[in-house]
Amino acid sequence: MKSLAYSLLLLGVVIGVCLKQSDSRLWADEKSVENQTAKPKLTLSREKNMLNIHGDHIPGGKIPIYYLEAYCRANSTDADWGKHTVVKHETQTLSMNDDQTVLKLKCTVADGITVHHTITAKGDEVDFQLVTHNPTKRRSEVHWAQPCIRVGDFAGLGQATTDDKYAYIKKSFIFLDGKPAMMPTRNWATKARYIPGQVWCPIGVPRTDVNPRPLSREVPSNGLIGCYNADDSLIFATAFEPYQELFQGVIRCLHADFRLGGLQPGETKTIRGKIYIVPADMDALVKRYERDFPEHVNK
Repeated sequence: MKSLAYSLLLLGVVIGVCLKQSDSRLWADEKSVENQTAKPKLTLSREKNMLNIHGDHIPGGKIPIYYLEAYCRANSTDADWGKHTVVKHETQTLSMNDDQTVLKLKCTVADGITVHHTITAKGDEVDFQLVTHNPTKRRSEVHWAQPCIRVGDFAGLGQATTDDKYAYIKKSFIFLDGKPAMMPTRNWATKARYIPGQVWCPIGVPRTDVNPRPLSREVPSNGLIGCYNADDSLIFATAFEPYQELFQGVIRCLHADFRLGGLQPGETKTIRGKIYIVPADMDALVKRYERDFPEHVNK
C-alpha cells in the first residue's frame, strides 16, 4: 500500500509540473499574439512651433505639424494674409508626461484670448482637447485657426522623393456626396488672391471667412480630410469640431482648420480634434470618425 501511495504521489507531482509548463506555454503564446496585434505606439515632441507625431510605422518616422500656424480674422477670403488676416500669438509648452504621450500647451493671442491645448497620443490616434477663453471686455477678433499638417513624407512624395510640391494631392481626399473624393476633386478652383491650393467651405461658415486660396464651389459632406501612404496600406486623416474649412495647402500639407467664431467678453468655448493613423480600411475609418464626431453626420 505504501508503494502504491508513493507511486500515486509521484504521478501527481509529474502531472502538476506538466500542467504548469503547459500553462506557461499557453500564457507565452497568448502574450505573443497580444504583442503582434497590439496597436502601434505614437509619441509626441515639440520643437519651436513644430508638433511632431512619432511612430515606427509612420512613413518617414514622424508627421510634423506647424501647431499653430495662425489665428485668423473673419473677412479673410479676399484679404491680405499678413496685413489683415493673421492675429499674432505665442505658444508655450506647459508640460509633457514622461512617456511623451500627453502634451499641454497654452496660446496667448494678441487680442487677449487664451487657448489651452491638451494633446494626447493613444495607440493609432492623437486627440486634441482645446479650451478657449476671452478674459477681456471686448469681442475677440479671432474666428478660426490653422494646424498645418505636413503629409508629403507620409504620402511617399516628400522633398527627398520629388521636387513636385503638389504630387501628394493625388494621394489625398475629402468627402463629396457622402463618398471619398480624391484630389484634385471635380470643379477644381484655380483663381484667388493667392495660388495654388484649394479650400472647401462647409455649410454654416461664411464663404467670405476662409483661406485666401482658390475656393471650391463644392461643399464637403463632412469634416474629414486625409491621404494614403505610398503603398496604400495606411491612411492619415484629421478632423476638428467645430471646423471652419478644409484646405489643401502649399507646403505639402492638409488642414482641417478649426473655428472659434469670435468669443464674446468672458466667453469660454471648447474645441476638439483627432488625427487618425490607421490601416487603409476607409469604411472602418468613417464609422470611427462618425462615432467621434456625430455633429458631422448628415449635415
